[in-house]
Amino acid sequence: MATYVEPPNGFRQAGKHYYTMWQTVFEIDTKYIPIKPIGRGAYGVVCSSINRETNEKVAIKKINNVFGNPTDAVRTLRELKLLRHIRHENVIGLKDVMFPISRNSFKDVYLVYELMDTDLHHIIKSSQPLSNDHCKFFLYQLLLGLRYLHSANVLHRDLKPGNLLVNANCELKICDFGLARTSQGSEQFMTEYVVTRWYRAPELLLCCDNYGTSIDVWSVGCIFAEILGRKPLFPGTECLNQLKLIINILGSQTENNLGFIDNMKARRFIKSLPFTRGINLSSLYPMADPLALDLLKRMLVFDPTKRITVTEALHHPYMAGLFDPSKNPPASVPINLDLDENMSEDVIREEMLKEMLHYHPEANAYAMGVQR
Repeated sequence: MATYVEPPNGFRQAGKHYYTMWQTVFEIDTKYIPIKPIGRGAYGVVCSSINRETNEKVAIKKINNVFGNPTDAVRTLRELKLLRHIRHENVIGLKDVMFPISRNSFKDVYLVYELMDTDLHHIIKSSQPLSNDHCKFFLYQLLLGLRYLHSANVLHRDLKPGNLLVNANCELKICDFGLARTSQGSEQFMTEYVVTRWYRAPELLLCCDNYGTSIDVWSVGCIFAEILGRKPLFPGTECLNQLKLIINILGSQTENNLGFIDNMKARRFIKSLPFTRGINLSSLYPMADPLALDLLKRMLVFDPTKRITVTEALHHPYMAGLFDPSKNPPASVPINLDLDENMSEDVIREEMLKEMLHYHPEANAYAMGVQR
């Protein structure tokens, strides 16, 4: 549980109070009353909380020492910029970013999100039975959120069960946009992609220079397969092993399915693999709806140019009766997330403060005063 504590430095800052959870001190706005810690990662700790002004339960994520790693700092800034613009029921809502006491030297960032009960990874790992309707509803919501993001020119690039938050009523929301992009830019994608490879599309594993929204569709296919089978479909131990697992299930690829591979060494590797006819998905998931397997097969296509799109997937017969385009309009304005990966700490700090001010217009005068 959250424990109220005195300020670490002995000085109580106006508008802030202090709690400790999992040996982490939270310096948060007094309108938030923490309840208990609910998650922890390399970034820091997440706790549930109540906004006593609205009586709404929220999740507060403390990102520790955000400028300690420049890459992590840019990822945090990217998520702030994206979530300020996104308003969709299947994308996590960022409700607040707490304004720091010190504009020039703050190290920690506190993000306030909608509170969700769990994530899809925990549901898949649990003993809770999942009916065909469960599977269909989870997939439908994931596709809806992704369609909205793609219509805003956003690639998520890190879809996996742990980044899909779920409520007790089976509402699903996409989260964690630290790796999202609106264009590939000049940075090398693979050098920064350090999360699990199990949901990574072949074009990324093969270091292709050009990729698009189809990378997210591949990840959705891997997630859908994991919902159906309650275990990862391609649990590779490293990059080459990941590719071998994919070919083993999809089967050896003909020459006209390799045209997207612009790296000749990568193309030779794929051609060198032993011939395999692949594995029929119905033998892997004998209890699954045949329409579900047909959609899954269309998502897990090796050549990204032949992979089904999100909108096509929503129109697939498996989704019959669910998708209504008139009630699910695309994003009205494309979003630009292209950031200079080599920004200095001072520039990132100023950009973060600009984002925070969108949630705290009353702090403008204070901020300008400090700046002078």
